[in-house]
Order: sequence, then structure tokens, then C-alpha cells
Amino acid sequence: MQTNFTAEQLADPGVARANEILRSCVHCGFCTATCPSYQVLGDELDSPRGRIYLIKDMLEAGRPADAKTVKHIDRCLSCLACMSTCPSGVHYMHLIDHARAHVEKTYKRPLFDRLLRWTLAKIVPYPGRFRLAMLGAKIAKPFARLLPDARLRAMISMAPKEIPPVSRNDDPQTFPAMGERRYRVALQIGCAQRALNTDINDATIRLLRRLGCDVVIPKNLGCCGALTHHMGREGESHDQAARNIRAYLGEGELDAIVINTSGCGTTVKDYGHMFRNDPMAVEAAKVSGLTCDISEFLQRIGLPEGAPKDLRVAYHAACSLQHGQQVKTAPKDLLKRVGFTVVEPADSHLCCGSAGTYNLLQPEISAELKRRKIATLEAKVPQVIAAGNIGCMIQIGSGTGVPVVHTVELLDWATGGPKPRALADLP
Repeated sequence: MQTNFTAEQLADPGVARANEILRSCVHCGFCTATCPSYQVLGDELDSPRGRIYLIKDMLEAGRPADAKTVKHIDRCLSCLACMSTCPSGVHYMHLIDHARAHVEKTYKRPLFDRLLRWTLAKIVPYPGRFRLAMLGAKIAKPFARLLPDARLRAMISMAPKEIPPVSRNDDPQTFPAMGERRYRVALQIGCAQRALNTDINDATIRLLRRLGCDVVIPKNLGCCGALTHHMGREGESHDQAARNIRAYLGEGELDAIVINTSGCGTTVKDYGHMFRNDPMAVEAAKVSGLTCDISEFLQRIGLPEGAPKDLRVAYHAACSLQHGQQVKTAPKDLLKRVGFTVVEPADSHLCCGSAGTYNLLQPEISAELKRRKIATLEAKVPQVIAAGNIGCMIQIGSGTGVPVVHTVELLDWATGGPKPRALADLP
């Protein structure tokens, strides 16, 4: 794609990177075949190719974002299926992230939109605040249909039936390896995940310890910055990321930084890019280089075979894992290795509609994607659905009677850990 940025514009590192990405696009349109929002809406401007044109025009003109451009950028899930499909290697993630930051700086949203986004940014990344918000939503749930805005109704409807008690395993500490120590790893404990499902970190810690890992929960560890980053709030996301970089490196030598919520993993692996022009560039790149998904790490160090389980597991591939991190086979291979029968739904490359806060900010599109995803999963007649991201688990679990658990919970169970609570009713 031909671009026409001035030398002055290209002096901005963000614009320079956008220019590189734009020039790598050849207009082929392969991305439209795998874009979930285009599949639902059928509008070229709601495809990666269409958004690329809008972003190019906005950035080249050096103008503030307008309502039309913002509408179509907001409808992007950042599922990154287009990056898996693109034959030209267009790094759409960096482009859409830069566009969102430009929108945040130059576009004045309607007051209610601003308040809604501010509220999400100030609540979801903080487990204590998020717990209180979920309690309020749980109380308000019977009255959700009376609310005038679909986004508010979506927020209330997502309140879980049960809010788990705080897990002290998430406090800063080191869990020693069982037996001989082979590795020393840090665990990213998440933020929303700590409030929604404490079993995931508990299972991860148990499994890693049995495999000879000292598991470190670093001091001063907080949100990775993914949520605010994808809302274009660069200042907040970089502050959160910088705090985590210092927290990780303050723990001394680590063999890996293990992450069990793939939305966080995609962002932490990108810290090197986010801080490329920052005094913390070297430290950020080191953290990114150490980071791996729990499934990647288990495959690397070797997982013993488990006691065979007569259980049919439908594996849902989280977009942030299969597209954002290009981790496609490790979770399935591990589940098979420990004895589960693994099936995959049709169109497994398509998003479930969760996508961070997307199901709260774009509830209609999200609901249609959820309906399609659940239909393809249930068509496989599974006894359980496994996923590697808490957002997907909540999204899918809210629309199906099939138990939904994290992949690591099944791996922990099959290799000596307790049966996941979500599977208590299964034989």
C-alpha cells in the first residue's frame, strides 16, 4: 500500500511504525474471510482491510478521529485472526493499538461513553474494586431488563452466580518445588481472573510445584495493562506495565514468567515493542523474552502422562493464544497426553465475542459471536469445554450448560491434583 506521510510525521515513532505496517498491506482481502465482525456485519469497513484504509486516511491527514472512523475501530475485537491469515505479514495489532491511542487523544466521545470507559478502566484491573462491582451487579441482576442501555444490561448480566473468596495463594510469596528444584518461575496472577476464578492460579501452582518449579508471586504485581492498552489509554497501560516489569525483575533470576490467561500473555510478550523508545526498553524486552503461556512452558519442560480419563473435552482456542501468541497445538497436545479425548469445533479460528471488554462495549455483536461459538462447541457433544483464557470461559459459560474449565485445571487433575470443582457432577 502506498503511503504519503511527511518527514515530520514520520519523526513520531508511532506513525513511523504505522507507516511500515500500512506499506506491507497488498489489499488482498484474505483477512475478510476470518474477521468475526465482518462475518456478522458484512460491512467492508468492519473488516481489517476496511479499517486499514480508515486508519491510513486518518493518520496521513494528521486529523482528529471522526465518528465514522471511531465506530468501525471500536467494532474491532482485536482477535488478530487477520494476522494468522495475512500472507504479507501485516502486523495489524500494532496498527490498531496505535489507532486506538490516536482516537483516545483526539476524539471526544459522548459523555456516557466516556464515563463507561473510565469506569471499566478504574474497576476491572483492580480485583478488590471488581469484586465490589460484581456484588453490586449481582444485586441489580433482577432489574437489568429495566436499564435503558444495552451495555449496562450486558454488564449486569455478566455477574457470576458465585463470587469466590479471596485466595491467599495470590499474595506475594514463593511456593517451593516439591522434590528437586528444576526451575524458578514467576506467575502472572491476573486481575479480573483473581476475582472471577481463583481455582486457575491454584491449579497452576500445584502443577508447577509437582514438576519441580519454585513458583514466585512477585511483590507489587498488578494488572499487565492489557485492558487499558486496548482502550487506547496509553499512559495508564504503560504505567501498569512498567510496575510489572520492575516487579518481575525485582525477584532476581527467573527461568520463565508463566501466564495462564492468554489475553495478558499477548500484551506482556509485546512489552518490548511498547517500551522500544523508553528508558526501560532493555528491561521490557527481557520480560517479554521470559514470558510464556502455561501450555508453552509445560510442553517445554515435559508433562508426564496422566491416568486416562474417560472424558470428551471440546477445546476452545482463545484468540489471544492462537492468533496473538501463535500457540496453536500445545494445549491440545497436552490434554491428549494426559488421557483426555479432545475435539475441536468448526471454525475454531473465530472469536467467541469476549475480547476483553468487547462483550460489555459491543454487546449485540458479541452476543451473536457467542451464539455461534457455543453452537459449534455443543455440536461436538462434549462433557466439558476447556479454554486458556478467563474471558472466554466466562463468555462461553454464560450461554451453555456444559462445564467450562481452564486447560490447566484438567492437566492438574490428570497428573495428581484434585478434580475441578466445575466438574463435581460428572462421574
